[in-house]
Amino acid sequence: MATLFTRIAKGEIPSYKCAEDEHFYAFLDISPLALGHTLVIPKDVEDDYIFHLDEKTYSDLWAFARKVAVAIKAAVPCERVSVAVLGMEVPHTHIHLIPLNSESDFDFRKEHLHPEPECQQRIANAILEQFQKL
Repeated sequence: MATLFTRIAKGEIPSYKCAEDEHFYAFLDISPLALGHTLVIPKDVEDDYIFHLDEKTYSDLWAFARKVAVAIKAAVPCERVSVAVLGMEVPHTHIHLIPLNSESDFDFRKEHLHPEPECQQRIANAILEQFQKL
């Protein structure tokens, strides 16, 4: 059975798409730490541990995530974009890209945001627009 993230990448479950290519997909977290909090996933690999990926997929995933981070930085007001690989909540390799203005913004224990769908769509569109320029 496909993971939740595989179903999102295939369009079976709606998401706020920020970037996509043949092998990878990026979408907004529905319960973000900050506006613009994005998840980056491989489309065709459902392993839940990033270090199980073959070398090419691993390298290409990070290259794709870098481009997404550049797009986030251009689209969302922030000092920088942080990276986390936790992968405990969904059994599918994923990278968190989180816009930061201070180190306290990067605390998964704090209360997460619940932005309105219109806000999420506006942010996703802005990131996607920046991504397409790269």
